[in-house]
Amino acid sequence: MKVRKAVIVAAGFGTRMLPASRVIPKELLPVVDTPAIQLIVEEITASGIDDIAIVISPGRTLVLDQFRPAPELEQFLEERGKSDLLAIVRASSKLARITPIEQAAPLGLGHAVMQARDFAAGEPVAVILPDDIIDAPRPGLKQILEVAEHRDAPALSLLRVPQSELSKYGIVEVKRVADRLYRLTGMVEKPQPGSAPSDFAIIGRYVLTPEIFDLLRDTPPGAGGEIQLTDALLTLCKRREVYGYEFEGTRYDVGDRAGFLIAQIGLGLKRPDLADRLRAYLRSISKS
Repeated sequence: MKVRKAVIVAAGFGTRMLPASRVIPKELLPVVDTPAIQLIVEEITASGIDDIAIVISPGRTLVLDQFRPAPELEQFLEERGKSDLLAIVRASSKLARITPIEQAAPLGLGHAVMQARDFAAGEPVAVILPDDIIDAPRPGLKQILEVAEHRDAPALSLLRVPQSELSKYGIVEVKRVADRLYRLTGMVEKPQPGSAPSDFAIIGRYVLTPEIFDLLRDTPPGAGGEIQLTDALLTLCKRREVYGYEFEGTRYDVGDRAGFLIAQIGLGLKRPDLADRLRAYLRSISKS
């Protein structure tokens, strides 16, 4: 199996980040100085895919502008000799081929993925949630792609989460296959306390085979009255092998206020131009 296409789900209103996301989609909020969705596109292209669809809500097209040429800004920077900034601006519009897809109503992650059926055109696709930033030497998506392509099967990323947070995620039941690799035997979306089948949560990276679209079409609304991708995946793993990989790296949830702040610190400390000042500030507040 060779995966050549990716889908970023950027629909919805970003209510966890209001009021910042009232006008600006949360995917454009900067992680240090780069919009979250650009970090995701860079991860996808670093994983070998440059054909990308972005699922958006009607009218929320600002996320697309991040990847379009900006002639006035480019001219401004060129006239003032700011070649380093000009290169940064131009690079974002050359990262990948971007196809917009609208989700007419916020009916769930499964419904959003279903809108990409025509884009997939019968091929397997990678699906990425831009709230989850994965900082790793080997791109987070590439790790999952390698599992899917080697096993010729759907695969998704897994993260162990504390018991207190299990009800926030899709949680899987697994059988260990190899180091960090598991075969999925069951899953549940946002389980009630004490009912989770494991402490492995599904985290924002999926490689899905084409039959997922028929399963989503036939999946009734689940948790929250929405069409849940987890429910379709549960059906899929009863029909064929589906794998989960405990990815290597650090995950930041930038769709959450605290996670957003933690990402600024964690990734800011990796920037040579910012790390010294940031460490000095952190030392000063820790003393007080």
